[in-house]
Amino acid sequence: MSILDESTIRSALADLDGWELRDNAIVRELRFDGFLDAIAFIDRLAPLAEAADHHPELFNVYSRVTVTLSTHDAGGVTQKDLDLARQIDGVVAG
Repeated sequence: MSILDESTIRSALADLDGWELRDNAIVRELRFDGFLDAIAFIDRLAPLAEAADHHPELFNVYSRVTVTLSTHDAGGVTQKDLDLARQIDGVVAG
């Protein structure tokens, strides 16, 4: 899978909620009501990532979760990252 150019990524991010391009990856920071809600989000996200065989970097501190997506094999952001970001947005909205 080939990496996307910055213009394509930025255009796609306009349709995603709260994602930004940062250091060759797309990143979204989320806040929840507490630790258990943050972990519940990660639990809902995990099966989607596993099914896509695309595993995000997840960073959790109490009620905050930072999700970072990049296709490491390709060396940057690919369509696979944008697709998973869209699914993650669905989890957040759901």
